[in-house]
Amino acid sequence: MTPIPGDLSARQRIERILRVDQAGELGAVRIYRGQMAVLGKGKAGPVIRRMAEQEQAHLDTFNRMIGERRVRPTILSPLWRLAGFALGAGTALLGERAAMACTVAVEEVIDEHYARQAEQLGDDEPELKAAILKFRDEEIEHRQIGLDRGAEQAPAFPVLSAGIKSGCRLAIWLSERV
Repeated sequence: MTPIPGDLSARQRIERILRVDQAGELGAVRIYRGQMAVLGKGKAGPVIRRMAEQEQAHLDTFNRMIGERRVRPTILSPLWRLAGFALGAGTALLGERAAMACTVAVEEVIDEHYARQAEQLGDDEPELKAAILKFRDEEIEHRQIGLDRGAEQAPAFPVLSAGIKSGCRLAIWLSERV
């Protein structure tokens, strides 16, 4: 396919992928920390902790890749740290089902996001593509955990879910660019 003016170079595309994925996993870690701050001692604690550990492993991988490839992280990282924790703690304060609704909404967006990235990568970035596909599987598992734990019975689930999804999509768009 012949590039047209405005198309990203292969290097720029990889930089965007790494920048946004590192930012997203940072946000996910912070969401779960916020949920743990509120629900960590209850029956949801072990489940949230396990998902948080997986998100931390995802973040560690993208941190390593960013360092190896000398990619600049998004300058919005401080905002995502704060917003992620606030979203996690805020939904957890509404109860376990609302916290799980947050997980479901975030993971639905990330599932779609990672699927698009894997398709874009083709076979020219095997390590990155393999990581994205593995992490996507774990995000799908997190979504199912949230559904199994009553996310759809959270108060105002459709509104809560739509708002969180919109915020995630905006964060993705911004983190790719800034």
